[in-house]
Amino acid sequence: MTDRPLRADDTFVHRPAASVPGSVETCVLGVVVSVPEPWAQLLVEWRGKCGDPQARLVPPHVTLLPPTEVPVAQRGAISDHLSEVARQHPPFVMHLSGTGTFRPISEVVFVAVAQGIADCELIASDVRSGPLHRTLSFPYHPHVTVAHDVPADMLDMAYAGLAEVHAEFRVDTFTEFEQLPDGAWAVSREYRLTGPPR
Repeated sequence: MTDRPLRADDTFVHRPAASVPGSVETCVLGVVVSVPEPWAQLLVEWRGKCGDPQARLVPPHVTLLPPTEVPVAQRGAISDHLSEVARQHPPFVMHLSGTGTFRPISEVVFVAVAQGIADCELIASDVRSGPLHRTLSFPYHPHVTVAHDVPADMLDMAYAGLAEVHAEFRVDTFTEFEQLPDGAWAVSREYRLTGPPR
């Protein structure tokens, strides 16, 4: 497995998957908690309003596994691994509230996770084990990116414009995405959380 270079926000902005000459065929996967409607559309619209080209390519989400290149031959083992992780963790409530930023380390504004941080941390740690074992370039920080590598005034607009946003929803699943040749992300499979209550 190849660790691609990550930014401070570990967002899904990477070159499309490709076969590496002389090696096994690979694909690029990511694992996320998807943000449901009606908040997903709101965040897509804000990301587009800020001029972020990823607005229509990357659905609003909290990352559990950043984009990671894996051998296609390992997909079965990866699915089994993710199914087992989902069986170990119960559903939980996520509350998004207000905005934050990674500036000056990375030109990113995000909606903050106010509740559900520990759940994301535990699931993310388990996801990044076994066939998906990898290290991160930065400490794990669950969040929802809303503006990335856009002009400073657009970052400021997103930071102020979403400062009062609040979203609360139950997380019953996490989602495996695969990157398409055009750079967009497509749902590969959803995994239902069925673990015992904590």
